[in-house]
Parts: sequence; structure tokens; C-alpha cells
Amino acid sequence: MRKKDPRIQKLGVSGYNQPKKTPNHPTKSHVVLAKVGDEVKTIRFGQQGVKGAGANPTTAKEKARKRSYYARHNAQDPNPSKLSARFWSHKVKWS
Repeated sequence: MRKKDPRIQKLGVSGYNQPKKTPNHPTKSHVVLAKVGDEVKTIRFGQQGVKGAGANPTTAKEKARKRSYYARHNAQDPNPSKLSARFWSHKVKWS
């Protein structure tokens, strides 16, 4: 039987590649213990207190925020790494 990774319990996530909100972190809104193959990495992402526009922004302001986010983060890249904050931010906060 394999040992459980102690980082899972320390971060309070339910497993690998399972993002979780971190309301008590001073700057980042989410954390994930990302795993690709044998590589495991703790990733904190998202600005505390800021919400993404989601998959279907309705107002002009939300649409502009989403366009700006995509421009800043090169979000049109078809194959971002699961070990990057950009991948998780796009998946959790903007999709």
C-alpha cells in the first residue's frame, strides 16, 4: 500500500488536481496540488477577492474583463501545462 502524500492533508485538498478556495490566504484565492505523471507541484492562483467573469459574461464590463484576462495570460494557447497557475485560473475562475 502506498503512503498518502502529506501535502494533501497540509493543504486541505481532497486529492491531486482538486482545486480548493483559500479564503484565509493573504493574496491567493485558490490552491491545487497538481500532478502530471510523477511530478507534483503546489500551485496557488487567483487574486483574493476577485471573481472571474465565468463562461458566459453578460454585461459589457464582464466581457471586457474576460477579453483582458485572455490577452494578459495568453489563454488562447491550446496546450497549457497542468503545472501552471494559468491553466488552473482559466479552468476554475474563467470557464
